[in-house]
Amino acid sequence: MNFELSRGWASVLTIALLWDLFWKGSALWRASKNNHSVWFVCLLVINSIGILPIIYLVLYSKVTRGEKES
Repeated sequence: MNFELSRGWASVLTIALLWDLFWKGSALWRASKNNHSVWFVCLLVINSIGILPIIYLVLYSKVTRGEKES
């Protein structure tokens, strides 16, 4: 079997990995600052292409002192 990726699929995979890295990093950072250890572990273990981190950031992140509310 030949497992070569075409240039197009390699680009899609790269974009998906960067997307997931951004959202996962943001959510892990926020979960650690908010002392949400269960969320931190779930976010670390479950790979969801950014879906679970976005859900966490929208539903459970809170604005802390020093940050502006938008």
